[in-house]
Amino acid sequence: MTRMTTADDYTWLDEQYDSLMEAYCVTLVSAIAPDRLLQELGAEPDVKFRGVEALSEPTSAAWDEHGGDPVYVGVAAVGDWPLMVEYNGYLGVTDAAMLPISRGRTVVSHFRNINAVDHFNWYEDGDARLHFEPLFPYYRDGSHADELLAEMRESGFDLSADDDRDYQRHTEAAFALAHRLTGIRLTPELFASLEFTGGLVPLPPR
Repeated sequence: MTRMTTADDYTWLDEQYDSLMEAYCVTLVSAIAPDRLLQELGAEPDVKFRGVEALSEPTSAAWDEHGGDPVYVGVAAVGDWPLMVEYNGYLGVTDAAMLPISRGRTVVSHFRNINAVDHFNWYEDGDARLHFEPLFPYYRDGSHADELLAEMRESGFDLSADDDRDYQRHTEAAFALAHRLTGIRLTPELFASLEFTGGLVPLPPR
């Protein structure tokens, strides 16, 4: 695992991508090409665009037309890992969608909505290894729920359940923990320069 970044390294997200940070889902998947990932999710690869901000407009159009199902996602290659970004989406933290994708692979995803509801998921080979809410990281579930306690603290999570615990930068800490799990560090330069392929993905039955 990579032990490099902390929550402090991701302050640029609110500074440069405040609209995304209001409601986002970011997912990293190992050992699959971006177009193949879209196909396995049930989407036909659509238009290509450069940079995360370009995802906002087609996402809004998809919500206006479809009301949230299917959802619009953008997928780009970052090294050997596809990065899937959603504005106002949650596909990446939906077990019914990601557990099948994780068979033979690793999936790390995290989400936050406009009401500050948030989730962090680590899937491995069809197994939900870890799930927690970044705002309340002291409560965890999954088959390996306590395996990453040191990495979580180093990323910036306060794991205490005290009333006076530190609630700051829990979203940024989620990005840091994802880096430690995947080795993929997301930067402002990557967010601005990556070439994404968009696609409409139907939500799996609940």
